Amino acid sequence: MSENPEPGRPDVIFCPNGPMLLRGDHVVRDEDGDDHRTTRPVSAVCRCGGSKIKPWCDGTHKAMRKPSRD
Repeated sequence: MSENPEPGRPDVIFCPNGPMLLRGDHVVRDEDGDDHRTTRPVSAVCRCGGSKIKPWCDGTHKAMRKPSRD
C-alpha cells in the first residue's frame, strides 16, 4: 500500500461497472499466484475477468455492459 496516503484521499477506488483503481505503490497477485507491482501513479485492475492483459484493465468491461432496459 502507499507509504504516505493523503488524508481523506483513498488509495483504492472501485469504479461502478469498471476496474479497481490503485493509487500509489501496490502489489497485485493474479489468479495464478504471480505478483505484479504497480508502476504508474494510478493503475487499473480488471474486475470483469475479460481483460487480455490481466491483472490490468484493458477496457473490455465497456463491451460487456448489459443492455439497457427500455
